[in-house]
Amino acid sequence: MDSLDNPWRGKGLPEDVLHGAPAPGIDAGAVEALLARCPVAGETPLVEAAGFGARVWIKDERGRMGLGSFKALGAAYVIAHEAAATGAKDMANALNGRTYVTASAGNHGLSVAAGAHVFGARAVVYLSDTVPEGFAQRLRGKGAEVVRAGRDYEASMQAAADAAQDKGWTLLSDSSWPGYFDLPHRLMEGYLAMAAEAARQMPQAPTHILLQAGVGGLAGACAAWFRHVWGDSPRIVVVEPEAALALMGSIRAGRPEESTGPVSNMGRLDCKAPSLIALKGLARDADAFVTISDAEASAVLPELAAQGLATTESGGAGLAALRLMDLPEEARVLCILSEEAEA
Repeated sequence: MDSLDNPWRGKGLPEDVLHGAPAPGIDAGAVEALLARCPVAGETPLVEAAGFGARVWIKDERGRMGLGSFKALGAAYVIAHEAAATGAKDMANALNGRTYVTASAGNHGLSVAAGAHVFGARAVVYLSDTVPEGFAQRLRGKGAEVVRAGRDYEASMQAAADAAQDKGWTLLSDSSWPGYFDLPHRLMEGYLAMAAEAARQMPQAPTHILLQAGVGGLAGACAAWFRHVWGDSPRIVVVEPEAALALMGSIRAGRPEESTGPVSNMGRLDCKAPSLIALKGLARDADAFVTISDAEASAVLPELAAQGLATTESGGAGLAALRLMDLPEEARVLCILSEEAEA
């Protein structure tokens, strides 16, 4: 496990390298108010896990809105917000004629598909060749049109962006880059519901928080909220695959950097370029960045499954990193189990 203490903690990266990116929002109340109108919305549990030395609480996102992942709070929230803004009385057709297009490694696409279906829009999801066909089938089951494009996530993202521009579709990405901030900023706001629930559910403030990251949306949103609630006390650690140093590499360089590396078994975290919004927030809020290998990500899964917490390498990455850390027994650790096990 490689690690890097964050030299930008508290002050953030220089504004001139972030191309005008806003910081992650902290208006969890507005998010929860809108989600309360959704019949399938509801809190996910916080459970205590054994066998890690320190006391460990896990925010279990596997049942989130029936989609199997925290991602249900992202794109679907954006689409619900846009549907509500139309003022339509028939919400089931509020976005009729609208097409949302995105690239995904699976779970973000499910959220786009589900949100589009509820409000009468169309969803088109671009997948790279590395995404398992099982995810493609799940997307089709939610009503999405699936298009294969490119050998990695970045290539599929470019294909989705090109399609949006050529066809007049709405690009709904879970990342952000220069000139593309409004929708991903709102998408990250959706994740605040998860963070706010976890903060209410914790019996006392944690001393350590581990947040896995791909482009950084989950980590950036949660870190912003946890700093808002608990201040500087918890040590927030961001966990990435060693094959995809989107955030650690950028923090080390002092500017956004695209990394290179092989395909990781942490597929939903295997992102080579950071979201600028997430990077801005994490440069300010995270205390450290660590990386784990594919083998280390896999090693913790049987232990989690034995406790009824079956997940994937991506979903359990924070706990995999925790297994490699030497924390005192009195530590209180918060982790997120971000997705269900693959069928």
